[in-house]
Amino acid sequence: MTSTDILFRPFRIGSMELANRIVMAPMTRSFAPAGIPGPAHAAYYQRRAEGGVGLILSEGTVIDRPASRNDPGIPFFHGEAALAGWKGVIDAVHASGGRMGPQLWHTGAVKSFLVEWEADAPVESPSGLDAPGVERGRVMSDGDIADTVAAFVKAAADAKRLGFDTIELHGAHGYLIDQFFWSGSNRRTDRYGGPTIRERSRFAAEVVAAIRAEVGPDFPIILRVSQWKQQDFAARLAETPELMSDWLVPLVEAGVDVLHCSQRRFWEPEFPEIDGENGLNFAGWAKKLTGAATISVGSVGLTGDFMAAFGGESSSAARLDGLVERMERDEFDLIAVGRALISDPAWVAKVRSGDLAELKGFDAAALAELV
Repeated sequence: MTSTDILFRPFRIGSMELANRIVMAPMTRSFAPAGIPGPAHAAYYQRRAEGGVGLILSEGTVIDRPASRNDPGIPFFHGEAALAGWKGVIDAVHASGGRMGPQLWHTGAVKSFLVEWEADAPVESPSGLDAPGVERGRVMSDGDIADTVAAFVKAAADAKRLGFDTIELHGAHGYLIDQFFWSGSNRRTDRYGGPTIRERSRFAAEVVAAIRAEVGPDFPIILRVSQWKQQDFAARLAETPELMSDWLVPLVEAGVDVLHCSQRRFWEPEFPEIDGENGLNFAGWAKKLTGAATISVGSVGLTGDFMAAFGGESSSAARLDGLVERMERDEFDLIAVGRALISDPAWVAKVRSGDLAELKGFDAAALAELV
């Protein structure tokens, strides 16, 4: 039987100390129709803390910008009522010994694939595009960009004030920050655009630097990034390690402590043409190139991948041998678990006790409840 002890080493980054290397991945749940998280959210996250998760990252929660969310059930991270709700969440998690950060989000021009809904205000994006050749919303002005940076900073400051242990910026999956990264959606010719990934990373770097100046040197900043987009699963921002360095190093220099490297299957090598079919994955290459701590993620402990789950597909439990092997060689620092923790709040406790035969698969019906 595979020993999973390697997953239970403590980890410290800045002011945050974690009991183990397991992270609850941020997962949209859409149970806050007025934008206000309540007691059900607090209980949901508290159960995962009680189950032994080292770090909980919240579902995406949006900053104070018009049309920053694309689903009426997504919670706000602004306004007195929403922030009071999040205070209840973090207090409940801390009461059970957990650590937590909100994922701060702006959905940009992306239309939800779960609901038919439109915000009251026009959506905004770098170039008025959702994807190459797909017009949606309006082009952000310099003023819009400055106000958006300020909204991210305010949300981060509020997170620290409320007692959260860290924050994560959602810079992946084709949403606003990622739309600046991607040449397919960023056609700007000013300082926030350009032909290179380094130029198109300026917006994200400014957000990070402004947050770092606000929260101080020790409060951890996590940035979630991805090559793939929900608009194009095959999209790649960096075809080579050199381009990946151009993309990620400036973000770490701006103040990112941890890169949360999203891929649909964590065991897939990022550049197999360089280091083979068992080579470093995305998080492994990001750590090697930047020196930053990294989180890997993607179908941990389950068959299938999470995009299939939103299509109603369930998954069976899968072995953890490959994960343990990569953790043992320090390919990345932390591992995020998603769907398995929706189906089983006690997943971490079972892994720690070696009760792997009792791990549950994922039932897509679990998405219909916040339990």
